[in-house]
Order: sequence, then structure tokens, then C-alpha cells
Amino acid sequence: MQDDSSDIISKTRRKQDMHELQALGERLTELNDTQLAGLDLPEDLLDAVVDSRRINRHEARRRHMQYIGRLMRTVDPAPIRERLAEWEGQSREATAALHHVERWRDRLLDNDAALTNFISEHAHADSRHLRALIRSVREDRIAGRPARQFRELFRELRRVMDGAPARD
Repeated sequence: MQDDSSDIISKTRRKQDMHELQALGERLTELNDTQLAGLDLPEDLLDAVVDSRRINRHEARRRHMQYIGRLMRTVDPAPIRERLAEWEGQSREATAALHHVERWRDRLLDNDAALTNFISEHAHADSRHLRALIRSVREDRIAGRPARQFRELFRELRRVMDGAPARD
């Protein structure tokens, strides 16, 4: 008799599971068409997710999200969660890489010795080109000109740090 009671799921737990599925469905509505196509969703769920983009009235959207949550109950959510986590992880990695490039750019602009450190880490970098870009950025800042060279320095650092071949 005791074994039967351990298999029973409480009403609270069932509701929590349904709310989690609805939240997962809402995350699906934020994806673009390419990402949705990569998830291999059932046709009715895919149609509901695409239709949700047209609904902007609060109450109608709330009801539609409940509908998506109901459709999510028929789908195994594990592969969807894994794919979303993978995309989120890639996004975080890309953001971290951009921040790393920005930190290098700031170091190079603040300290002349930083260029030597950068060249020692990235031997394939063109030191003369980088030095010229750094000088141009500093001159632009003093003269109050637009940040065109600042952005160009960022692009060049990112290219070098990604391991792209030297410029022509």
C-alpha cells in the first residue's frame, strides 16, 4: 500500500510542471524562424508559436500562451531545453569574447607596453598596423572626431584574436 502513495504526484507539483512548460513555450515564441526549424517541433505547436507573434492584446496573448503550454504537455521538453541552453551558452561565449576584445582595446589605448604583451600573445598580428590604429584613435579622441578609428581598432583586434590571417 505504501508503494502506491509514492507514485502519486501532488496537484501542486502538476501545476508547477504545467507552468514550467508554459514558460518554456513562451521562450519558444522569442526564437527566430531558423531556430524554430532546428527544434523539430510538432506542426500544431509550431503553428501556435508562429501565430503568437501576431497577437499583441494582453488577454488574448495570455490565453494563447496557455494554449501553447497545453500543447507543450504532448512534447518531450528535454531536447528543447537542451537546445535552448546550448544557444544561450553560445551567446554567452560570444559576449564574453567581445568583452575580452574590448578589454584589450582599452589596455592598448591606456598603456603603450600593452601592445608588446598583445604581440607576444598573438604573434601573427601586424604590430605596425595596430600601432598606427592606436595612434589614430588617440588623435581622434583629442580632436573630438567621431569614433571611426576606435571601431576599426576593435575590428582589427577581433580579427587577430580569432586567428584570421594577416591583412593585405
